[in-house]
Amino acid sequence: MTRIKQLSKHLINQIAAGEVIERPASVVKELVENSVDAGATKISVEISNECRDIRVADNGSGIHPDDIMLAFSKHATSKISTDEDLFDIHTLGFRGEALSSIISIAKLTCTTRTKDFETGTKVKCENSEVKKVETGCAIGTIMEVRDLFYNIPARLKFLKNSNTEFSYIQELVQSIAIANPQTAFELKKNGKTVLKTSGNNELKYTLKELFSNTVTDNLKEVLKTDNLSGMKISGYVSTPDFTRSSKKDFHIYINSRTVKCPIFMKAIDMAYKNLIASGKYPFVVLNLELPPADVDVNVHPTKKEVRYKNTNMVFNFIMTAILAGLSNHVEQPKPAFSRPAEAENLIEFKPVEPAVIFNKESDEVFIKDTLEEDTSLPQIVQTEQKQIFKPAETKQPEPEENIVGQYKNTYILVEKEDGLEIIDQHIAEERYIYEKLKSEKNIVSQLLFVSDVLTVSATEAELIKENLDKFEKFGFGIEFTGDTELIFRKVPQLIAKTNPQEILSDILENIESDIDGLEEKILITTSCKASVKAGQKLSTWQMQEIVKKWRTTKMPYTCPHGRPIVKFFPHKEIAAFFQRNS
Repeated sequence: MTRIKQLSKHLINQIAAGEVIERPASVVKELVENSVDAGATKISVEISNECRDIRVADNGSGIHPDDIMLAFSKHATSKISTDEDLFDIHTLGFRGEALSSIISIAKLTCTTRTKDFETGTKVKCENSEVKKVETGCAIGTIMEVRDLFYNIPARLKFLKNSNTEFSYIQELVQSIAIANPQTAFELKKNGKTVLKTSGNNELKYTLKELFSNTVTDNLKEVLKTDNLSGMKISGYVSTPDFTRSSKKDFHIYINSRTVKCPIFMKAIDMAYKNLIASGKYPFVVLNLELPPADVDVNVHPTKKEVRYKNTNMVFNFIMTAILAGLSNHVEQPKPAFSRPAEAENLIEFKPVEPAVIFNKESDEVFIKDTLEEDTSLPQIVQTEQKQIFKPAETKQPEPEENIVGQYKNTYILVEKEDGLEIIDQHIAEERYIYEKLKSEKNIVSQLLFVSDVLTVSATEAELIKENLDKFEKFGFGIEFTGDTELIFRKVPQLIAKTNPQEILSDILENIESDIDGLEEKILITTSCKASVKAGQKLSTWQMQEIVKKWRTTKMPYTCPHGRPIVKFFPHKEIAAFFQRNS
């Protein structure tokens, strides 16, 4: 073994660069994030030479001429200065590694100027050598990187083809643009613009620029704050009937920083559970704001991994915020009171939220029973609150649906002012019954005087015996007459005419190995069996009732299995097909 010797500064930087600069997109990330931190309102990114030449220009604050040489040295930054600052991060960058890493594996020219100087500074870097001269330029910074990995040919061999590498860059710039709608972004490839935002500070408009009207037309706003914990979440999620085939469109941020957070993603999955089909995923753009001291972003050099001070609180906050958004609940400003006495007597009633515990080690989610309503308040106070929040109103009669007819005895056709709705009668009623049963504390049961003896396997018998209370909760009364034989003493009144063997078979077939989901499977099966069937002819009155009840649901998008309930055809689209103006 050879003797120990000190590595050169350049070689140290090249080794360190391997952690920070993985591919061309890594360079773009570091430079664009620096531009954002500099307060730029315009950022332009140009890519050429098979993604080995990168130019990032901004109109940010620029770099002071006395600091420019220091900026390219290792662990030099303007964003933190003390140990305490690591727990109070307000910028995207803070490690002070990016520029020193880039100049060790590429040729870089930096032209920059601050508002306090008439002229700017130009710096040329190569092989970690830095030279500067005075020059004329606009306020802001231009970073020009050439021949990336020119001195590390082995790294070049591991890069994918230029189109794939550019797709990583495009995805990155798109992600940062979403997090910063107040900033105008432009991305060019070989001189051609492939991405552009206006920077008008409206997130939904930015999403329309980056994606399409089809995406933004299917989004629900999410907005929730918790003053006690200092948390706030904002953004948009897609309706459950508008899905993707992968999680690629999970755009999630912590304090406007792009992250890959399993806790965040699990909360999204839980919110959409029983709303979308298996293998389908929503379109999500959410930014969680929380005190910097409650989240650690100093986990990995890429800063994409985070750790929370209170994981379960964050998990619950995200999940309940998404559910509220899907239910069309958007946070409203607090009411202003003319008399202090009104404010003093006001008691805020919050909707009861499920207590969910996320185990990050086993990646499991446990849901506690919902808390009962607090009846400890004096009756007179509760009456006063009802008068404040629910003034007596004369309920207007529900407008009649304009039912056109029934297609194939399965779909209800409803004429709307701006188009035509086609509603699946079975799953529309299934959604209504599912939500109704889930909200009821006591489900009405029908006693059975005669019941066939049903035979199940030993494993199924054990599963049922251990969960008799869950069956009882949803109106089922089961009695074992033998080790593997049972009869139904009662069933939910809604499905009294359904064969109990069929009900039990469906529950056991769907449960598979997911024992924790048994209660939900009982609820879904009951809803399905109680609903009107496809192929069943309905009267106009029956169709009216199904559609009216379905419109009252909180999640009118899909059935509990994730199938879409309604398809809408705009009148303009129909008219255009027949070449009519209206």
